[in-house]
Amino acid sequence: MIDIKLVRQSPDVVRASQQARGEDPGVVDAILAADGARRSSLAEFESLRAQQKSFGKRVAAARGADKATLVAQAKETSERVKELESASDADGAELETLLRRVGNIIIDGVPTGGEDDYVLRETVGTPRDFAAEGFEPRDHLDLGERLGAIDMERGAKVGGARFYFLTGVGARLELALLNMGMAQAVDHGFTPMITPTLVRADIMDGTGYLDAHDDVYRLDADDLYLTGTSEVALAGFHADEIIDLSNGPKRYAGWSACYRREAGSHGKDTRGIIRVHQFHKVEMFSYCRPEESEAEHERMLQWEKDMLAKVELPYRVIDTAAGDLGGPAARKFDCEAWVPTQGRYRELTSTSNCTTFQARRLGVRERLEQGQGPGTRTVATLNGTLATTRWIVAILENHQQADGSVVVPRALRPFLGLDVLTPVTG
Repeated sequence: MIDIKLVRQSPDVVRASQQARGEDPGVVDAILAADGARRSSLAEFESLRAQQKSFGKRVAAARGADKATLVAQAKETSERVKELESASDADGAELETLLRRVGNIIIDGVPTGGEDDYVLRETVGTPRDFAAEGFEPRDHLDLGERLGAIDMERGAKVGGARFYFLTGVGARLELALLNMGMAQAVDHGFTPMITPTLVRADIMDGTGYLDAHDDVYRLDADDLYLTGTSEVALAGFHADEIIDLSNGPKRYAGWSACYRREAGSHGKDTRGIIRVHQFHKVEMFSYCRPEESEAEHERMLQWEKDMLAKVELPYRVIDTAAGDLGGPAARKFDCEAWVPTQGRYRELTSTSNCTTFQARRLGVRERLEQGQGPGTRTVATLNGTLATTRWIVAILENHQQADGSVVVPRALRPFLGLDVLTPVTG
């Protein structure tokens, strides 16, 4: 949630952010009106509440008719205080509802527009020329079935559409990827975490994943949500806490299963394991000081690029446009790997700077240092992907050989225990 102080002090900044996202800038005026109403009703409530507190001593000291009059006034004041408190609470609820309609304020330099309006930051590596090598590349599902690595048919039999089994070397390949991601995270000072994949409604809401998402699984009987990323659990790890960032950011690496309904993807990527309901992921998560968040974001992007270099994939980095960010993110960089059989780049990692948006909702703060004044302030949160199931798609397709085998990237071999994946079927 954005800071109401920012709306009061810099409404044009909020309007510009809304416009860049393709959202209604008029909500800013509604917020200012609701804020004014709430402050007015709160001030009236507090003033009358102070008067109410004085009645006790006055009634005790009064006698006869004066006492009866004061008792009646006290009763009338008490009823009015309750009315004003109710009005103030209603105004506060209206204000919060309006604030929740506003996505995080984008960082200067974020491209304006929607999904196709990203800015290309860099392209790394060159896609293989399979025609020059004399063979037509197979797609990841064809390769996976030949390797005995992917079984979509039985996945659908057990779980329905968009479910799958990773079998044999497929399961080993995923574990190797995730272990390599976790090892890199630990090398850079991250605390490894196995996170809950079911979270309470207040935690899911605090991260912003209930604002405009239709791909979330909910367990109605328990009022719990299945998480689509360990970011949710890691964001909730320090909810309602004051944390110490005097020695730098607090960094966690979460390993979890992830669940997404993919409700808006009917007919998209129905073949293979690109867009599925369940997958595994290692996710970086960082709590840091707000003024350090942009530098931390660049570090997260570099750690993602380091992982992509280890699996030897050609990829590009894009600066995602404001309208494609999602509510919590103030900026997001995606790394997209080349998928030969699709002839295009597909997202493998993303890293988002959520500034103070999530932490404000979740109550994660730090104490102000000496000279900054008394009290606490909201911290910043960031997240980024180190490895997911989808990486298998790019690895199989980019490292395949004419005979259907797949060469294992050198850095991955110690984690997998194999140099080459060989077909088990013709």
